[in-house]
Amino acid sequence: MKKILNFLVLGLMIAVLVTTSGCTDKNAGANSTQKTYVVGTEPYFPPFEYAEENNSKNIVGFDVDLINAIAADQGFKVQWKDLEFDALIPALQSGQIDMIASGMTITEERENAVDFTEPYINAGLALAVAVSNEEIKGVDDLKGKVAAVQQGSTGSHEAEKLKAEGKIGDIIYLAHVNDIILNIQNERADFTINDLPVTQAFMSQNPGVIKIVDDELTSDSYGFAVKSGNTELLTMLNQGLENVKQDGTYDQIMTKYF
Repeated sequence: MKKILNFLVLGLMIAVLVTTSGCTDKNAGANSTQKTYVVGTEPYFPPFEYAEENNSKNIVGFDVDLINAIAADQGFKVQWKDLEFDALIPALQSGQIDMIASGMTITEERENAVDFTEPYINAGLALAVAVSNEEIKGVDDLKGKVAAVQQGSTGSHEAEKLKAEGKIGDIIYLAHVNDIILNIQNERADFTINDLPVTQAFMSQNPGVIKIVDDELTSDSYGFAVKSGNTELLTMLNQGLENVKQDGTYDQIMTKYF
């Protein structure tokens, strides 16, 4: 009888181990099948995306937190890829990346090239000058003045429009916001046209450098972009965005950065 009981106990232990092992393998399989999407961004656009202060290889920011929250909600992983802003759409179209999360304004021209999610933040354009500049108080004061703008941005398009109308002088195209500010500080440029929340964030972190003289040039919105026709990913991003707005995660991220 004792041998029979020992045999039964041993059999029960083996059964438990097999069951536990099966559950572990199943979970491991579920995690391993999570799809990874490559996210293209230009990480010189605080507070939306920028390199972490103590780790230049780690990209942080509003867009980063929001995409990570959407990914967690929708059950996929993300891998971030550092690109110049004007290279993002070509990279998406060629398949080098799966989506763009880089403070990208939704415009009609861009909608012909990519598919955008629902807007995730309002971000119009602002006209900013050096804090010591008392000459420029609005667009009417830009005649003959030099603009410093980010290559490929909506700010650069607005500057080109003003130049075509004869309202401004030359345009200096630069890759990063910090370079734009440096050109204004060094008086190579007189003003910049850039996204309002980005300009406000810079002013908050670097007081006494620039000031906004007009914050109503346009009323625009940012969206995440996917390759035209990628309805599967677009649907996940839109659903995830809606979910994180409803559960309060979006508000927490907004409070963190703004």
